[in-house]
Order: sequence, then structure tokens, then C-alpha cells
Amino acid sequence: MALKAEANKAAGSVLYDPRYRSIFYQVAALALVVWVGWFLTDNTLTNMEQRGIQSGFDFLNTTAGFGIIQSLIPYSETSTYGRAFLVSLINTILVAGVGVLLATVIGFVVGVARLSHNWLISKLATVYIETFRNIPLLLQIFFWYHAVLKPLPAPRAILERGEVVTFSLNNRGLYLPRPVFDTGFDIILIALAVAIAGTIFLSKWASKRQMATGAQFPIFRTGLAIIVGLPLIAFGLVALVEGGSPMHFDYPVMRGFQLSGGMPIIPEFIALVLALSVYTAAFIAEIVRAGIESVSHGQTEAAHALGLRNGPTLRLIIIPQALRVIIPPLTSQYLNLTKNSSLATAIAYPDLVSVFAGTTLNQTGQALEIIMITMAVYLSLSLMTSTFMNWYNAKIALVER
Repeated sequence: MALKAEANKAAGSVLYDPRYRSIFYQVAALALVVWVGWFLTDNTLTNMEQRGIQSGFDFLNTTAGFGIIQSLIPYSETSTYGRAFLVSLINTILVAGVGVLLATVIGFVVGVARLSHNWLISKLATVYIETFRNIPLLLQIFFWYHAVLKPLPAPRAILERGEVVTFSLNNRGLYLPRPVFDTGFDIILIALAVAIAGTIFLSKWASKRQMATGAQFPIFRTGLAIIVGLPLIAFGLVALVEGGSPMHFDYPVMRGFQLSGGMPIIPEFIALVLALSVYTAAFIAEIVRAGIESVSHGQTEAAHALGLRNGPTLRLIIIPQALRVIIPPLTSQYLNLTKNSSLATAIAYPDLVSVFAGTTLNQTGQALEIIMITMAVYLSLSLMTSTFMNWYNAKIALVER
């Protein structure tokens, strides 16, 4: 009896209470993390002080002194390192955005073609997937840059002096006419924004109407007509009032040994976008194929029994259900593409790693600050992409009634 009382007393003590033990272990883990962080920070600052390395972010306000071959905002050699960081960040976002868009389109087309009943189309899609996803991305970047784009002829070899061109692909890049907006063009942009907002409102109204009555509304054709037609009407009215077109084009002209004017797209950007898109699309195609195959074949048979053809069946019934399986792994591919864009430094494309974590770091020696900023940028881009895709995944989730 005495032994049983001692056992109950021990079991009821603080040491054996799961609640207090849980709090103790959490406090101990937090203290360990804080101590490791303090130790690493103190050690780093001490080593930097001993080596005479300056710390802080004042270097962002000093003159960079180097040029950047592609800049979507005004930039020159007299601009600051902070401006160089902004230029390289925009270049990174541009490559990632265009790459994600192209990879999605190619991946969905190849993924659907992989399931085609046409033997040739199905095998071609299989060859594409097995070829591009099994070759390292860096080699593909070198292939597009050194084996495809750089061997193209120089502008002076294919164009004459003073010649005006509308399209030219040479070893200096792709040259296209550059649109120049004149007075009154802002009215066209307003008309476009109104058309998009009206199409969204119309789409929601058509969806509610279909849910209530079952009647379908031709929302795609109507929305396309509104988005295209309203800006065209505004364009005509502005041209009539102003007495001329509110937009004209600046065409590239051959001067000396190269083209000037127009809208040049450097070969580094083209090679990087092609490599990232083609490589990532091979993985997206397999994700799309798996998503479509996850939908029961009975859904297709039921749609055919209702008289739907293969195209509407795939677009209206199979793909919407397959998206619930496709979106989570698709998010991972988007994140991979964004992070893989850092390989741009191999062909000297002025992205964040090449300009900021490369040239800027070498000139300033502010390694700790620059690497921290670069890591924070990629982390932020990944988190924003993941958040948006999770929101979209929740939006298209099957609602049980």
C-alpha cells in the first residue's frame, strides 16, 4: 500500500507531467537556436572586423560604374548599386515570368499529345519528354546559346546599309519594331481595362445563370469580342479626334556594322528562356498526363453518351477535374524554373546572380549583405509563387454540397 502511494506521488510530480515536459523541451530548443544564431553572427562580425571588411548597406547608394546590356528601366554607368540591383531583379522576374508562361503552354500541349490515339503524335511527345528532361539544364542553355544563336550570321552579312527591317534574327539577337505611344493612347488603355473588367463581370453573371437555369452563354466569344473590339473603337475615335494614329512603330535600321533602333532582344535572354521553357515543359507534360489519367474513364464515357465530342469533353470535364491533381506538382516546377534562372550567369545574362551577386559583390566586397539580399529575393519570389498557386488550388477545389 505504501509502495503504491509512492508511485502515485511520483507520477503526479512536475517531472512526469507531459505538459511541463513539452514546455521544457520547446524552451530548450528555442534557447539552442538563439544561441547558435548569436554565435554565428558574433563570429562573422568579429572575423569581418579583424579583416577590415566594412558592413552595412551604404554601398547601395554609391556609383556602380559598370554597364548592363539589358535594362527595362533607365540605367547608366553613373547609376548606383541599388539601381543595378533593381535592374537585375526586373531581369530575373522577366525571365521567370516568360519562362513559366511558355513552359505551361508547351507542357500542356505535349502532355495532351502524349495521350493521343495518333501513334506518331504520341511517340513524338514521348521522344520530346525523354530527351529534354534527361539532359542537364546547363548543357541545354549552352546548346541554345553557343550552338543555335551565336553561329547565326552577323547583321552586316544579311542586311544592307540604311535598310529598314521589321524582323531580323542574327547573332546580335532578335530585332522587332518598337511601339511608340503618342497623345491619346491612355484612352485606349482605359478602354482595355474597362473591357477586361466587363468581361470578368459578364463571366460571373454567365456562371450564375448557368447554375440557376442550366443554359450556357458563349462567354469566350463574347469576351474576346469585347476585349478586342472596345479598344479598337477607342483607337478609331482617338485617331479621328487627334487627326492621326495614337501609336506608331520605330523600325530597326542598319547603320554601320549593326542595327540601331527598334526593339532588340539580346541572344542571352532568348537562349535562357528557350532552355528553361523546353526543359521545364518536359516535366510539366508528364504532370499533365498523370493528372488526366487520374480522372476516371467513366467521365469520358458519360460525356460521350451525352453527345459531347472529344474536344469539349477534355476542356469542360477532364481538365477541370485533373487540375486538382496537376496544380501541386506544377507549383514545384514553377519554383524550380525561377531558381534555375540563376544559371543565367553561365552565358552572362544580367540577372540577379550575375549582376548583383557577381559584379557588385566583386567590386564592393560586401559579401554578407549581398548574399543575404539575393537569398531573400529568391525566397520571397518562391513564397509569393507558392502562395498564389495554393490560393488557385483552393479556388478550383471540388466543393461538396
